[in-house]
Amino acid sequence: MADWTETYRPSTLSEVRGNDKARDALREWAENWEDHRKAVILHGSPGVGKTSAAHALANDFDWPTIELNASDQRKADIVKRIAGEAAQSGTLTEGGAGRRLVILDEADNFHGNVDYGGSRAVTDVIKSASQPVVLIANEFYDMSQSLRNNCETVEFRDVSKRSIVPVLRDICRQEGIEFEAEALEAIAENTDGDLRSAINDLQAIAETEDRLTEEAVVTGERDRTKGIFDLLDEVIKTASAQEALYASYDVDETPDDLINWIEDNVPKDFSGAELADAYASLARADQWLGRVRATQNYSYWRYAGDNMTAGVAAARREPKGGWTRYGPPSYWRKLGSSRGARDRRDYVARKIAESGGMSMSSARREVLPYLAAMTHHCKNRELTVAMTARYELDADHVSFVTGSGKDTNKIQGIVADAQRLREEAAVEGSEGAFEGARRSNGGSEEGRNEPLGPDQPGENDDSEVDTDESNGDEGTDADESQSGLGDFM
Repeated sequence: MADWTETYRPSTLSEVRGNDKARDALREWAENWEDHRKAVILHGSPGVGKTSAAHALANDFDWPTIELNASDQRKADIVKRIAGEAAQSGTLTEGGAGRRLVILDEADNFHGNVDYGGSRAVTDVIKSASQPVVLIANEFYDMSQSLRNNCETVEFRDVSKRSIVPVLRDICRQEGIEFEAEALEAIAENTDGDLRSAINDLQAIAETEDRLTEEAVVTGERDRTKGIFDLLDEVIKTASAQEALYASYDVDETPDDLINWIEDNVPKDFSGAELADAYASLARADQWLGRVRATQNYSYWRYAGDNMTAGVAAARREPKGGWTRYGPPSYWRKLGSSRGARDRRDYVARKIAESGGMSMSSARREVLPYLAAMTHHCKNRELTVAMTARYELDADHVSFVTGSGKDTNKIQGIVADAQRLREEAAVEGSEGAFEGARRSNGGSEEGRNEPLGPDQPGENDDSEVDTDESNGDEGTDADESQSGLGDFM
């Protein structure tokens, strides 16, 4: 069956539902583009119609489009070559003279130097563009200030229930589906303003039900929350791989949300090899979710679901008994709780990205959550010290990652040990360069003017020199083994 979100994507701006002001503002931007010649940022929650509106605008104005996704291409030379050429001359699109619309999706994933100039390249492109450019972002303030300042902005708000229901009703009639009005209202209520999710939910239910009834729709926040806790119990503690997968079908959570629930709670019952295997499955699930974001092909969700449920359940070595206090994804809630928290998050992500040669987006999404789980409350102190040393974190940032108070003796001790670890690594990394220089120069000025004391070896004191040389390599190995820094270096 075809994906209904694609089949029923609006073809003109007049068909875009639930964001009339945003739709009119976008049309006005396009009509007056010759006067201001500025790019526009469409920002808002996922699934509210930003990308659909951009393509509908192109259809209305008969503009060919070229689309670049930040999840796929970030490097400055690629951005300038693909988006830049299109914005200048349109040579990469069909047609000859006339306007072309350049669409940069997931523009909040372009970040400064860590993305090899991606954000700066985009800013350069929109400043010099001779074609209209639309940037699409979920998180407006994740974009660089210079990029925001050089664009007009249009906010897309969550779609209201009264706007979602007519869309679902129209799809049902075109597909020949019998329905209860209450069922459509329940779907619209549960998706919290996400029109795309509402259409996906409608299609999922229609594939299994002859007639759409309210009873076939999972309703109420209480039922959803209860369902997710039951699923966590089954995936983490009791169910087989197949049972865990089937149980996930009955939970009203998107894979993007479900993976956060599982990754935040699995360390409460798994450890060692179990936890490592579970995280490997979650990593594969996240790769599939990345493909969904990059291609908007939601059929990949099934592969993400397989890995995050069946994969995690298969990692369990033995049944887990007792009661565990599972909770919502506190880590992600903490990330968006304040500007200060976002700043600390971005600082740590930047350090990870610079050290690992990756983008900040990848560091935030693919590395930082796992570091937070592995160093939760500094339970693995050796690993926490190594992480702090590797990324040169201070107490505030260690506190952010681990969840422990920054003024506690535990955090202060970890920061102090990490500082010593960095100093030791710097000395070891010099490989005796300074000592060799001192000896080749006959020692320091003070050393040449002062007589050797009884504890200072002379140049011919072979026994003392041999002892130092024989212990050098052993000391280095012992320090690396004890510190755990090798896990990060």
